[in-house]
Amino acid sequence: MAIEVGDEAPDFELKDNHGRTVRLADFRGEKNVVLLFYPFAFTGVCTGELCALRDELPRFENDDTQLLAVSNDSIHTLRVFAEQEGLEYPLLSDFWPHGDTSRAYGVFDEDKGCAVRGTFIIDKAGTVRWSVVNGLPDARDLNDYIKALEAL
Repeated sequence: MAIEVGDEAPDFELKDNHGRTVRLADFRGEKNVVLLFYPFAFTGVCTGELCALRDELPRFENDDTQLLAVSNDSIHTLRVFAEQEGLEYPLLSDFWPHGDTSRAYGVFDEDKGCAVRGTFIIDKAGTVRWSVVNGLPDARDLNDYIKALEAL
């Protein structure tokens, strides 16, 4: 079961596609965070969603907001994926221990071995202010994220 609006967002420490350590706590008091879980790099729906974010990046990565995308792929896979698709925001690897962060947010599918499509908007205090969780085949609507961010 996914964490709910009003819950404190579980902290995490993950490597990004360049091997840098990213901690949710590093944004506390500084930026709102759009935390997006997706199943796998190089798949059709995931590529479409992440490229749509790329095309609207100033709305999701600016002085007030940080976009973080998490999958269970390795950092090496994520590096190639980001380069191929021109993704300039952090792609975080929840590869090992496999799915720990996805489980903490309640979006890990044990049968498939990957995260489902969960998105959490976390305010500067570290509280989840909005979320949506979709199944593997169901893309999310970026306009919903924009409305949620504008409401903060």
